[in-house]
Amino acid sequence: MITTDLSLAKSALHAGEIIAIPTETVYGLAGNAFSEQSVKKIFDLKKRPFYNPVIVHIKSPEVLTKVAAEIPPAAAKLAEAFWPGPLTLVLKKQPHISNLVTAGKPTVAVRMPNHPLTLRLLDQLDFPLAAPSANPFGSISPTTAAHVANYFKEKLGVVLDGGPCQRGIESTIVGFEDGKPILYRLGSVSVEELELVVGPLKHRTKDDAAPDAPGMLSRHYAPNTATCLTDDIEGLIAKNLDKKIGVLVFTRPMLNDAVLHLEVLSANGDDREAARNLYAAMHRLDQQNLDLIIAERFPEEGLGKSINDRLSRAIQK
Repeated sequence: MITTDLSLAKSALHAGEIIAIPTETVYGLAGNAFSEQSVKKIFDLKKRPFYNPVIVHIKSPEVLTKVAAEIPPAAAKLAEAFWPGPLTLVLKKQPHISNLVTAGKPTVAVRMPNHPLTLRLLDQLDFPLAAPSANPFGSISPTTAAHVANYFKEKLGVVLDGGPCQRGIESTIVGFEDGKPILYRLGSVSVEELELVVGPLKHRTKDDAAPDAPGMLSRHYAPNTATCLTDDIEGLIAKNLDKKIGVLVFTRPMLNDAVLHLEVLSANGDDREAARNLYAAMHRLDQQNLDLIIAERFPEEGLGKSINDRLSRAIQK
């Protein structure tokens, strides 16, 4: 059921059920982070492997110590700069945080989302919410309530409708080694913004065996349609004229009779607008019965890095 009724959402969560919640990044599948039974339901519904940790969503920075046991000074600076907002911090966990949440690791991923409806919900709960993206594992992330409902149909009783997500791609994830920040996932906070606060970052953003954070797997965020990422769209179209082709570009519309469906992410060249529109465009392309989606590589700056990261993980190996 798609609804804006917080009382329904709260009742379902107190009953141990899983609901969908809006955030500024993408919609999440949410359950009581302090209930191992609820967290297991999330993994089962998503068909998410247990070696992949999930993010805990809190209502305020003041409750961070209920989830994290140690907060390095750099983490405190980042939380002050970007919370509420699309930044996740990976910190040493409190002992009561389930190993299901953390994939057996001694650290927990935590953030304070910046969506008014979900913050109101969190404020009415006495527990934080474990909430990975509200999609089957590995598929395109949802940025509208309708995306979530289309994925799960009757398997999900409550989909809390907060409108289209305003940031459109997942949170940036930063962990800490010896107190120094390290980037685990590119996301809606750019590397440049982070480095203004804490200085140069080390990067470790891929791990298929034992990821330290969500979103580190090589293939993820992927449509069912075969997808390519290229600097030469016209050249790749010419090599695939026997296929039904859809194209995803940053700013410039293209006129090519071989293209059956075109998505332009930002006519003005705004990387934030492009990020906001990315997943919705991928959903539309994936519904066109195409043989191939050709995506344009973005400039490697600002959120272009994050968009390229998502598109590179959508490629079929």
